[in-house]
Amino acid sequence: MTISKSFATIALAGLLFVSCKNNTEASKETAKTETVAPKVKKEIAAENLQTASFKVEGMTCAMGCAQTIQDELSALDGVQTATIDFDKKLGTVTFDKTVQNPEAITKIVQATGDGKTYKVSDMKS
Repeated sequence: MTISKSFATIALAGLLFVSCKNNTEASKETAKTETVAPKVKKEIAAENLQTASFKVEGMTCAMGCAQTIQDELSALDGVQTATIDFDKKLGTVTFDKTVQNPEAITKIVQATGDGKTYKVSDMKS
């Protein structure tokens, strides 16, 4: 009987030790994510808003290519929204015309790949 009690005590202590260790690691991860403040985008005046739409050739997948291009454009200063539709091969960007321009957007899209993979055409703003 004492052997089973000893075994149960050791097992319980080991379980508590492991579970406390995992909680500590989870707390550290939570603390890391809480300290990173998201970048706040500056408000764009209505008179400075411009929308550009364009075709993007060379994309091979929605999650890799289209999402990567969309993320790159969304991160730019002066860009309010950016969407890339993989199926239609169409991009739409709403931006501050005092900060960005269609030529710069074209360069960013084409530079997202190796400079040869993605091609922008039919830019309309």
